[in-house]
Amino acid sequence: MPSREMMDFKMDEHFDFEAHDNVEGVLATLAEDCEHDIVGTPTGPTFGREAARGFYESLFVDLSDSRVETVRRLYGEDFLVDESIWSGRAPGRPFGLEGRGRPLSFRLLHVVEFAETGSIRRENVWIDLAAVAAGLR
Repeated sequence: MPSREMMDFKMDEHFDFEAHDNVEGVLATLAEDCEHDIVGTPTGPTFGREAARGFYESLFVDLSDSRVETVRRLYGEDFLVDESIWSGRAPGRPFGLEGRGRPLSFRLLHVVEFAETGSIRRENVWIDLAAVAAGLR
């Protein structure tokens, strides 16, 4: 089973790649056969590393200057729950809303399961869309 340290390292690495709009880096943190589930997206969960690519390519157009501040993490045998605050700018159309380059901040909840190797086997993300909508009004 992956250790807390390994899970923290992989989650922090994942967030760092996101902060630098590094699609290849983010995808490398995912298991080849991962389940990628951004709750509420029209596509629903996707399966396989390459299937997650489109989400990240769009995300990095819609959001920039990404910073994630972890509020708390809870751990299980092969998973962690990460509560964070995302902040940055919205130059595109994040989640279908007109960003116009405005600053934005919202809560995120990640439920992440890890493979024995430490890669992310399942990423389930809950986004505070009410905060996104309020921030882009």
